[in-house]
Amino acid sequence: MEFRDFNTIDNGTKEEALFACCGSVKWVKEVLQIAALHSEKELVDAAENAWYNSCENSDYLESFTHHPQIGDIKSLQEKFAGKEQASIAVATQETIEKLAAMNADYKSKFGFIFIVCATGKSAQEMLQLLSDRISNSLEEEIAIAMGEQMKITIIRFQKLLPQSDWSFLKVSQLTTHVLDTSIGKPGKNISIKLQERRNENWFTISQGITNTDGRIADLLAQERTLPAGNYNLIFNTQKYFDAQNTKGFYPEVSIQFCIEDASHYHVPLLINPYGYSTYRGS
Repeated sequence: MEFRDFNTIDNGTKEEALFACCGSVKWVKEVLQIAALHSEKELVDAAENAWYNSCENSDYLESFTHHPQIGDIKSLQEKFAGKEQASIAVATQETIEKLAAMNADYKSKFGFIFIVCATGKSAQEMLQLLSDRISNSLEEEIAIAMGEQMKITIIRFQKLLPQSDWSFLKVSQLTTHVLDTSIGKPGKNISIKLQERRNENWFTISQGITNTDGRIADLLAQERTLPAGNYNLIFNTQKYFDAQNTKGFYPEVSIQFCIEDASHYHVPLLINPYGYSTYRGS
Protein backbone atom coordinates (compact mmCIF):
# COMPACT_ATOMS: atom_id res chain seq x y z
CA MET A 1 0.00 0.00 0.00
CA GLU A 2 1.16 3.53 -0.82
CA PHE A 3 0.41 6.47 1.45
CA ARG A 4 -2.06 7.97 -1.03
CA ASP A 5 -4.16 4.83 -0.58
CA PHE A 6 -4.26 5.22 3.20
CA ASN A 7 -6.91 7.97 3.24
CA THR A 8 -9.12 6.07 0.80
CA ILE A 9 -9.72 3.05 3.02
CA ASP A 10 -12.74 3.02 5.33
CA ASN A 11 -12.36 4.15 8.92
CA GLY A 12 -12.79 0.65 10.35
CA THR A 13 -9.94 -0.74 8.26
CA LYS A 14 -7.83 2.31 8.97
CA GLU A 15 -8.45 1.92 12.71
CA GLU A 16 -7.38 -1.74 12.59
CA ALA A 17 -4.23 -0.82 10.67
CA LEU A 18 -3.28 1.89 13.16
CA PHE A 19 -4.05 -0.32 16.16
CA ALA A 20 -1.68 -2.94 14.76
CA CYS A 21 1.04 -0.25 14.79
CA CYS A 22 0.34 0.86 18.36
CA GLY A 23 -2.21 -0.93 20.54
CA SER A 24 -3.78 2.05 22.29
CA VAL A 25 -7.45 2.83 21.64
CA LYS A 26 -7.07 6.48 22.64
CA TRP A 27 -4.00 6.95 20.45
CA VAL A 28 -5.82 5.51 17.43
CA LYS A 29 -8.81 7.80 18.00
CA GLU A 30 -6.57 10.85 18.41
CA VAL A 31 -4.76 10.13 15.14
CA LEU A 32 -8.05 9.49 13.31
CA GLN A 33 -9.48 12.80 14.52
CA ILE A 34 -7.36 14.45 11.86
CA ALA A 35 -9.69 14.40 8.85
CA ALA A 36 -7.01 13.85 6.25
CA LEU A 37 -3.29 13.20 6.44
CA HIS A 38 -1.63 14.51 3.34
CA SER A 39 1.83 13.00 3.70
CA GLU A 40 3.86 10.39 5.51
CA LYS A 41 5.38 13.14 7.65
CA GLU A 42 1.92 14.33 8.69
CA LEU A 43 1.12 10.77 9.77
CA VAL A 44 4.27 10.56 11.92
CA ASP A 45 3.69 14.05 13.33
CA ALA A 46 0.08 13.20 14.21
CA ALA A 47 1.19 9.92 15.80
CA GLU A 48 3.83 11.59 17.97
CA ASN A 49 1.61 14.52 18.94
CA ALA A 50 -1.14 12.15 20.08
CA TRP A 51 1.33 9.87 21.87
CA TYR A 52 3.29 12.49 23.78
CA ASN A 53 0.65 15.19 24.29
CA SER A 54 -2.72 13.41 24.56
CA CYS A 55 -2.08 9.92 25.90
CA GLU A 56 -1.52 9.03 29.55
CA ASN A 57 0.09 6.20 31.48
CA SER A 58 -2.99 3.99 31.12
CA ASP A 59 -2.75 4.33 27.33
CA TYR A 60 0.94 3.47 27.32
CA LEU A 61 0.37 0.43 29.53
CA GLU A 62 -2.47 -0.68 27.25
CA SER A 63 -0.17 -0.56 24.23
CA PHE A 64 2.47 -2.63 26.03
CA THR A 65 -0.01 -5.50 26.50
CA HIS A 66 -0.32 -5.87 22.72
CA HIS A 67 3.32 -6.87 22.29
CA PRO A 68 4.11 -10.57 22.10
CA GLN A 69 6.19 -11.56 25.10
CA ILE A 70 9.62 -12.72 24.00
CA GLY A 71 11.05 -13.87 27.26
CA ASP A 72 10.88 -17.63 27.57
CA ILE A 73 13.85 -19.70 26.48
CA LYS A 74 12.12 -21.13 23.39
CA SER A 75 11.09 -17.76 21.95
CA LEU A 76 14.52 -16.28 22.70
CA GLN A 77 16.23 -19.19 20.97
CA GLU A 78 14.06 -18.62 17.89
CA LYS A 79 14.86 -14.93 17.86
CA PHE A 80 18.55 -14.85 18.74
CA ALA A 81 19.87 -18.29 17.84
CA GLY A 82 18.06 -18.75 14.55
CA LYS A 83 17.67 -17.15 11.13
CA GLU A 84 15.88 -14.02 12.32
CA GLN A 85 19.09 -12.47 13.61
CA ALA A 86 21.40 -13.99 11.00
CA SER A 87 23.32 -10.72 10.58
CA ILE A 88 23.98 -10.47 14.31
CA ALA A 89 26.22 -12.58 16.51
CA VAL A 90 24.35 -15.72 17.56
CA ALA A 91 23.53 -15.82 21.25
CA THR A 92 24.98 -18.44 23.55
CA GLN A 93 22.68 -20.66 25.58
CA GLU A 94 23.96 -18.97 28.74
CA THR A 95 22.98 -15.53 27.42
CA ILE A 96 19.54 -16.79 26.40
CA GLU A 97 18.93 -18.29 29.84
CA LYS A 98 19.99 -15.03 31.52
CA LEU A 99 17.68 -13.08 29.21
CA ALA A 100 14.75 -15.34 30.07
CA ALA A 101 15.37 -15.00 33.81
CA MET A 102 15.79 -11.23 33.67
CA ASN A 103 12.69 -10.81 31.48
CA ALA A 104 10.73 -12.60 34.19
CA ASP A 105 12.29 -10.43 36.92
CA TYR A 106 11.48 -7.29 34.93
CA LYS A 107 7.81 -8.21 34.49
CA SER A 108 7.55 -9.17 38.15
CA LYS A 109 8.92 -5.77 39.20
CA PHE A 110 7.09 -3.47 36.78
CA GLY A 111 3.96 -5.43 35.85
CA PHE A 112 4.53 -5.28 32.08
CA ILE A 113 6.97 -6.85 29.64
CA PHE A 114 10.28 -5.31 28.65
CA ILE A 115 9.57 -2.93 25.75
CA VAL A 116 12.51 -2.11 23.50
CA CYS A 117 13.00 -1.43 19.81
CA ALA A 118 15.06 -4.56 19.20
CA THR A 119 15.83 -4.00 15.52
CA GLY A 120 19.54 -4.67 14.97
CA LYS A 121 20.25 -5.43 18.62
CA SER A 122 22.04 -8.61 19.67
CA ALA A 123 21.00 -10.78 22.61
CA GLN A 124 23.99 -9.47 24.57
CA GLU A 125 22.92 -5.87 23.98
CA MET A 126 19.38 -6.76 25.05
CA LEU A 127 20.73 -8.35 28.21
CA GLN A 128 22.80 -5.26 28.99
CA LEU A 129 19.80 -2.98 28.42
CA LEU A 130 17.64 -5.15 30.67
CA SER A 131 20.29 -5.12 33.36
CA ASP A 132 20.52 -1.33 33.13
CA ARG A 133 16.82 -0.57 33.05
CA ILE A 134 15.62 -2.96 35.75
CA SER A 135 17.08 -0.62 38.38
CA ASN A 136 14.87 2.29 37.24
CA SER A 137 11.71 3.43 38.97
CA LEU A 138 8.32 2.43 37.55
CA GLU A 139 7.70 5.98 36.34
CA GLU A 140 11.04 6.09 34.54
CA GLU A 141 10.44 2.73 32.89
CA ILE A 142 7.04 3.80 31.57
CA ALA A 143 8.68 6.93 30.12
CA ILE A 144 11.47 4.92 28.51
CA ALA A 145 9.12 2.21 27.22
CA MET A 146 6.75 4.74 25.65
CA GLY A 147 9.70 6.17 23.72
CA GLU A 148 10.65 2.67 22.57
CA GLN A 149 7.03 2.08 21.55
CA MET A 150 7.10 5.14 19.30
CA LYS A 151 10.26 3.87 17.59
CA ILE A 152 8.45 0.58 17.00
CA THR A 153 5.34 2.39 15.74
CA ILE A 154 7.33 4.24 13.07
CA ILE A 155 8.91 0.98 11.92
CA ARG A 156 5.42 -0.53 11.69
CA PHE A 157 4.25 2.47 9.63
CA GLN A 158 7.01 1.71 7.15
CA LYS A 159 5.94 -1.94 6.95
CA LEU A 160 2.29 -0.93 6.58
CA LEU A 161 3.09 1.49 3.75
CA PRO A 162 6.25 0.03 2.17
CA GLN A 163 5.89 1.91 -1.11
CA SER A 164 5.67 5.30 0.55
CA ASP A 165 8.44 7.89 0.81
CA TRP A 166 10.06 7.76 4.25
CA SER A 167 13.22 9.63 3.27
CA PHE A 168 12.27 12.56 5.54
CA LEU A 169 12.92 10.47 8.66
CA LYS A 170 16.06 11.63 10.44
CA VAL A 171 18.17 10.18 13.22
CA SER A 172 17.37 11.11 16.80
CA GLN A 173 17.34 14.85 17.56
CA LEU A 174 19.95 14.05 20.20
CA THR A 175 22.96 11.86 19.44
CA THR A 176 26.26 11.08 21.13
CA HIS A 177 29.62 9.55 20.33
CA VAL A 178 32.25 8.27 22.77
CA LEU A 179 35.93 8.14 21.87
CA ASP A 180 38.48 6.53 24.20
CA THR A 181 41.46 8.81 23.63
CA SER A 182 43.79 6.52 25.64
CA ILE A 183 43.60 3.89 22.90
CA GLY A 184 42.35 5.98 19.98
CA LYS A 185 39.24 3.82 19.53
CA PRO A 186 35.48 4.24 19.93
CA GLY A 187 34.05 3.61 23.39
CA LYS A 188 31.71 0.71 22.62
CA ASN A 189 29.11 -0.95 24.86
CA ILE A 190 28.83 2.04 27.17
CA SER A 191 25.48 2.39 28.91
CA ILE A 192 24.01 5.89 28.65
CA LYS A 193 20.99 7.51 30.28
CA LEU A 194 19.19 10.60 29.01
CA GLN A 195 17.49 12.58 31.77
CA GLU A 196 15.25 15.63 31.99
CA ARG A 197 14.38 17.85 34.94
CA ARG A 198 11.12 17.01 36.73
CA ASN A 199 10.20 18.67 40.03
CA GLU A 200 13.82 19.74 40.53
CA ASN A 201 15.07 16.17 40.13
CA TRP A 202 16.68 14.32 37.24
CA PHE A 203 14.32 11.81 35.61
CA THR A 204 15.44 9.18 33.06
CA ILE A 205 13.49 9.26 29.78
CA SER A 206 15.71 7.13 27.53
CA GLN A 207 18.56 4.63 27.74
CA GLY A 208 20.88 3.09 25.22
CA ILE A 209 24.23 1.44 24.60
CA THR A 210 26.96 2.70 22.30
CA ASN A 211 27.58 0.56 19.23
CA THR A 212 30.92 -0.65 17.88
CA ASP A 213 31.52 2.86 16.51
CA GLY A 214 30.88 4.36 19.96
CA ARG A 215 27.61 5.96 18.87
CA ILE A 216 23.93 5.95 19.79
CA ALA A 217 21.80 7.23 16.93
CA ASP A 218 18.38 6.38 18.37
CA LEU A 219 18.13 7.78 21.87
CA LEU A 220 14.88 9.36 20.70
CA ALA A 221 12.29 8.25 18.18
CA GLN A 222 12.70 9.73 14.73
CA GLU A 223 11.01 13.15 14.38
CA ARG A 224 10.67 13.42 18.17
CA THR A 225 11.54 16.95 19.34
CA LEU A 226 12.44 17.54 22.97
CA PRO A 227 10.95 20.59 24.71
CA ALA A 228 13.40 23.40 25.41
CA GLY A 229 15.12 22.92 28.74
CA ASN A 230 18.04 21.40 30.62
CA TYR A 231 19.02 17.77 30.06
CA ASN A 232 21.62 15.36 31.36
CA LEU A 233 23.54 12.49 29.74
CA ILE A 234 25.06 9.97 32.15
CA PHE A 235 27.78 7.66 30.82
CA ASN A 236 28.56 4.52 32.86
CA THR A 237 32.33 4.69 32.46
CA GLN A 238 33.15 2.33 35.33
CA LYS A 239 31.59 -0.69 33.60
CA TYR A 240 33.38 0.28 30.40
CA PHE A 241 36.84 0.50 31.99
CA ASP A 242 36.21 -2.63 34.05
CA ALA A 243 35.51 -4.49 30.80
CA GLN A 244 38.84 -3.18 29.46
CA ASN A 245 40.64 -4.36 32.61
CA THR A 246 41.58 -0.73 33.17
CA LYS A 247 41.38 1.25 36.38
CA GLY A 248 39.39 4.43 35.81
CA PHE A 249 39.11 7.48 38.04
CA TYR A 250 35.53 8.41 37.11
CA PRO A 251 32.78 5.82 37.79
CA GLU A 252 30.44 7.85 35.60
CA VAL A 253 30.45 11.02 33.54
CA SER A 254 27.50 13.39 33.70
CA ILE A 255 27.09 16.03 30.98
CA GLN A 256 24.41 18.67 31.47
CA PHE A 257 23.38 20.75 28.47
CA CYS A 258 20.58 22.97 27.20
CA ILE A 259 18.20 22.32 24.33
CA GLU A 260 16.81 25.54 22.89
CA ASP A 261 15.09 24.58 19.66
CA ALA A 262 14.25 21.74 17.27
CA SER A 263 17.71 21.55 15.69
CA HIS A 264 19.97 18.51 15.97
CA TYR A 265 22.13 18.26 19.10
CA HIS A 266 25.26 16.11 19.13
CA VAL A 267 26.99 15.72 22.51
CA PRO A 268 30.26 13.75 22.18
CA LEU A 269 32.44 12.49 25.01
CA LEU A 270 36.21 12.14 24.83
CA ILE A 271 37.29 9.86 27.68
CA ASN A 272 40.43 8.36 29.16
CA PRO A 273 40.94 6.74 32.57
CA TYR A 274 41.93 10.03 34.22
CA GLY A 275 40.20 12.73 32.25
CA TYR A 276 37.37 13.62 29.89
CA SER A 277 36.08 16.47 27.77
CA THR A 278 33.00 17.30 25.76
CA TYR A 279 31.67 19.87 23.30
CA ARG A 280 28.66 20.49 21.09
CA GLY A 281 29.30 18.56 17.91
CA SER A 282 27.55 18.48 14.59
